[in-house]
Amino acid sequence: MEAARAALCDYGRRAVEERLVVGSSGNLSVRDGDLVAVTPAGGRLERLVPADCPVVDLAGHVVDGGRAPSSETPMHLALYDAAPEAGAVVHTHSVFGAVVASTRAVLPAIHYNVLLLGGHDVRVAEYATYGTPQLARNVRAALAGGRQGALLANHGGVTLGRDLDEAFERTHILEWLCEVYVRACGMGPPKLLDADELADVERRMGR
Repeated sequence: MEAARAALCDYGRRAVEERLVVGSSGNLSVRDGDLVAVTPAGGRLERLVPADCPVVDLAGHVVDGGRAPSSETPMHLALYDAAPEAGAVVHTHSVFGAVVASTRAVLPAIHYNVLLLGGHDVRVAEYATYGTPQLARNVRAALAGGRQGALLANHGGVTLGRDLDEAFERTHILEWLCEVYVRACGMGPPKLLDADELADVERRMGR
């Protein structure tokens, strides 16, 4: 898992540089078979070295590493269980994602790029205290049906990917959609794409 641990450090630094996380918030993981490398609890992502990132099994037991795994590890593991094709999870506390998540209302189709996250909108997982099994269940439900991105009520956002690069790109898409929506709402109620318009885009995408 050394390559996975190194990738967590690289993308963790990028998350900080791109202001997707603040302080020690946010966490990332990479799955390889029955093992998951995850960022550590309380670790500032820009300061991590590969040895800081523990490796857990799919039950959450640490099998390698001297630091405790992120408090959100149960959420990561629940998502890998629900989406076996996923190879990475990225959880951030980005500004516009947190703003939209604080409304506890679905992020609607403000732009057709919403389709890149697997649906005609972005769901908001019901609020639960961070790091709890209930939050893990709520986020899993929000990503049901092949979704690759969701918001967490009064918290942040989460995305899935086949690898960290794909999951991180979806984080960018989610934050961009949230920013467009927030700024559009500042000009009055935005016009949204309807189901037929989104279906036309899906056909052009070959879906």
